[in-house]
Amino acid sequence: MFGQGGHAALALMSLLLLLWHDAAPIEVPQDPKILQDLKQPPTIVKQSVKDYIVDPRDNIIIECEAKGNPVPTFSWRRNGKFFNIGKDPRVTMRKRSGTLEIGFRSGGRPEDYEGEYQCFASNDFGVALSNKILLRVSKAPLWPKEVLEPVVVTEGSPLVLLCNPPPGLPPPFTFWMNSAMTPIPQDKRVSMGLNGDLYFSNVLAKDAHTDYSCNARFLFTHTIQQKNPFTLKVLTSRKVAESTPTFLSPPGTESSKMVLRDEQLLLECIAAGLPTPTIKWFKKGGDLPGRKVKFENYNKTLKIINVSEEDAGEYVCMANNHLGSIRHSIFVQVKAAPYWLDKPTNLVLAPDENGRLVCRANGNPKPNIQWLINGQPVDSAPPSLSRQVLGDTIIFRSVQMGSSAVYQCNASNEHGYLLANAFVSVLDMPPRMLGLKNQLIKVIENNRTFLDCPFFGSPLPELRWFKNGQGSGLDGGQYRVYINGTLEIKRARSEDEGTYTCVANSILGTAENQVLLEVKERTRIVRVPEHQSAIRGSTARFDCVVKSDPSLPITVAWTKDDKPLYLGWRLKKDEESLNIPNVNEGDEGTYTCTVKSEIDQDSASARLTVLEEASLNPSVSSALPPDRPDPPMDLDLSDPAARSVRLTWIPGNDHRSPITQFLVQFEEDRWEPGRWQNLSTYPGDLNSVILQLAPYVNYQFRVIAINSVGQSQPSRPSPRYKTSGAAPDAIPRGLRGWGSKKDNMEITWEPLLDLERNGPNLHYNVFWRRKDLGHEWNNVTTMGSKHVVQNTETYVPYEIKIQARNEFGQGPESNVVTGYSGEDKPTDAPTDLRVSKVNSTKSNIHWKPVDLNSIQGEFKEYRLYYWREASLVPGLMVNKEKKTKGFYSTVAEPSGILSDLVPYSKYKMFMVVANNRFESPPSNTVEFTTKEGVPDAPRFFRINRRSFDTIHLEWDKPLEPNGILIGYQLKYQTVNGSRIGRLQLEQFLPNVTDFTLRLPDRSTRYKFHLSALTQVGAGEVYAEESPHFTNEGECFYI
Repeated sequence: MFGQGGHAALALMSLLLLLWHDAAPIEVPQDPKILQDLKQPPTIVKQSVKDYIVDPRDNIIIECEAKGNPVPTFSWRRNGKFFNIGKDPRVTMRKRSGTLEIGFRSGGRPEDYEGEYQCFASNDFGVALSNKILLRVSKAPLWPKEVLEPVVVTEGSPLVLLCNPPPGLPPPFTFWMNSAMTPIPQDKRVSMGLNGDLYFSNVLAKDAHTDYSCNARFLFTHTIQQKNPFTLKVLTSRKVAESTPTFLSPPGTESSKMVLRDEQLLLECIAAGLPTPTIKWFKKGGDLPGRKVKFENYNKTLKIINVSEEDAGEYVCMANNHLGSIRHSIFVQVKAAPYWLDKPTNLVLAPDENGRLVCRANGNPKPNIQWLINGQPVDSAPPSLSRQVLGDTIIFRSVQMGSSAVYQCNASNEHGYLLANAFVSVLDMPPRMLGLKNQLIKVIENNRTFLDCPFFGSPLPELRWFKNGQGSGLDGGQYRVYINGTLEIKRARSEDEGTYTCVANSILGTAENQVLLEVKERTRIVRVPEHQSAIRGSTARFDCVVKSDPSLPITVAWTKDDKPLYLGWRLKKDEESLNIPNVNEGDEGTYTCTVKSEIDQDSASARLTVLEEASLNPSVSSALPPDRPDPPMDLDLSDPAARSVRLTWIPGNDHRSPITQFLVQFEEDRWEPGRWQNLSTYPGDLNSVILQLAPYVNYQFRVIAINSVGQSQPSRPSPRYKTSGAAPDAIPRGLRGWGSKKDNMEITWEPLLDLERNGPNLHYNVFWRRKDLGHEWNNVTTMGSKHVVQNTETYVPYEIKIQARNEFGQGPESNVVTGYSGEDKPTDAPTDLRVSKVNSTKSNIHWKPVDLNSIQGEFKEYRLYYWREASLVPGLMVNKEKKTKGFYSTVAEPSGILSDLVPYSKYKMFMVVANNRFESPPSNTVEFTTKEGVPDAPRFFRINRRSFDTIHLEWDKPLEPNGILIGYQLKYQTVNGSRIGRLQLEQFLPNVTDFTLRLPDRSTRYKFHLSALTQVGAGEVYAEESPHFTNEGECFYI
């Protein structure tokens, strides 16, 4: 906690930061001329990683690169002391760099150079620091010599074979192999833990081998060290006793784990038992982070990537088999090495300006912030009136030349540190112009234009614009000057032409530049080409007359259908038109004229339609509308192949609208004779295509032409073409296995389509076997789309696959899918059903769960049946229809919330557990009563104005009083437009359901608020205004 002095310091700091105003830091442009003359402190641009592990077989290179002006010089500290490079012949520093290279050609041990290194880059304006680089040499130690006695274990017992790899740097990657260098098979029963040990949940007779060997691979040296092999002997017996689950790792019921933010969290639970237990993971008080969580090693390892603070908490792994289940809680703490919230950045100031450096970091625990100047603690530096350190902020006031320096911010806690360099450079530089000198800008009349004038100086100069050397500066109205020096002319006119001068001025001098502006007339097409129709063999002409500024050269280009138009010998172009003599069908299309100058362009388009020669009268021909095309003719088949054939046709007349597509259809006479089906579409410029076909089909084809109007009639059919048969290519879809009875599994699939048969006598080979038992495949061949496997155990998994076959051979096998045999009625009922925290509309419910093995199927939910037995309001009838609510929970002490209950009622409920087909016997039946609540709104509310001076109100009691009614409450007030009168209150006994109000005058209107009351309070309010006087009343029903 802060003492009195600490609070005063914090208050002073806050006041200073609120009242003090700093100038915006100067942004130095990346202009070579500026950078060449710019004096700046050093900046580290490259360095080795903080934790630096090197290969002992290579030279050691520790990187440190920096920039600055003058060029920095470099020095190093090793383990906090000056490292004299000149005295060690093995150490050299690269030229114009701080990078160290340590060589061992003349002897020496890399281990002698392990330690903590830090680079210092210095010039006349400050010192920049690298991170502290911890240099360590990679190690790959040999496995200690040991004699391993044979491991003798009883069949069915658990076993752990210890690896204990030698502690390398970095730690080795471990794996288990046999003497043939083949990996030890791993599965749900046998797997390697995170520590490298090999775990057996239960040992089987087949596990007896003499060559279980743990191997350690060292990444840097690419070497593998091998532990002496274990010999495993298994004592077998006629009957192996089953056992409930126990944990091999971690031991006990609780453990803890600490992980750093943004790192990877690995939690492991490995259990023993027979049958092999399954592992499930939960997080207490919330869900597992779905996007970040992965399950590995057969669900024994839970991995969360990019850990954040919300991933902390209690994680529970549950191991169960049909004999029972156990749980282990792992309490995860998330800590954090420091990370940046606001990293300090370089600051360039002019003399007498103000500025600040801010260094904010977070972590867990909260990091300590330390400031340094040129590598020395700021507290020990000579005091400066222009510098004040306020916690994570350094404030600079009225800085002067000679006070440039590099500041370091170190944020550290027990888990790591951050180091940032940020220089403060005090710079004075006379104004300079950075752009091209005397630039010419051409702009189209009435367009917006920008005249650029990039400049720099420190302090930042003031920039003003003048036109033709006159005036008091341009800004406002037609002109706008931006902070970067650019002048905007919002709408250029001919009178805006002239010479514009930008002048940058500061206390250190003046610089200027000029821009010449010319305003040009817009380039435009004044006579555009028009749509036209031309008879085949006649001449077509498109106009394109252009008007432009006389001082701007222009070019005119034509395109057809957005592609460059090749003129050749026939097409002619002059300055104002395009002529197309001897028009033919290939000339039909859209023609575009584009005119360009150096600063603008314009374009216009028109379409040419080519008419039949028979249309002798041009006026009649040009008036003919386009129509559907004629059908293609003369279909021909060629180039026959096993699964393809070439189809060729002659297009029909397109009737003044180009053919865009051809649709090829087919009919076959085996499966659906007489039905034409679409095969494929092709572009309108093709009339010969290769058709891709299916085997064992007797085809004939027809073609339909399509243009912008519609489809032609189909062509006449082609000759028939019969493809030869082949083995099926397709795999039956929709393969699944499910049980229709408790002792069977129905395997079903979708039959192949007719065109997928590829040959006669289609059958299906169906394969199945129990999953995870290693049994041989069972199989059957059938012509149908279902096979029933009989005499199965209840709800066990099967692997299933299928393939099609015909007289020509077998097709490809499907992927293996998992199916399940049938479900049976759950044998156990939930027990100890009870309620807690019952209020008027909600209740917490609790129960004891069933053993998941008793569900005899897929666990779907705990299903609660509940109904309203009676209302506690005397004489009120209720609907006793049963309702259900499902709860999915696999925790040891499940609970849920039952909501939307009716207040002041008696309820009954019981619970069952359900799989996909059946429900268990019911649990105990529980009675409970909800507390009294506020009532519903009155059933109706009538407002009648029967005379000039009275209003009569009537209402009825609520349908659901939700308690014992103690009366009604009526609030009302006069309304006159937006003016509202004083609120008045009337209260009535529960047997009163009407009220007459006398009006002060006939124009008075009221707004009424009516609600019923119980001991809990007022219920739903109904608000309405009184009607104007009529002979009718108004009735409002709720």
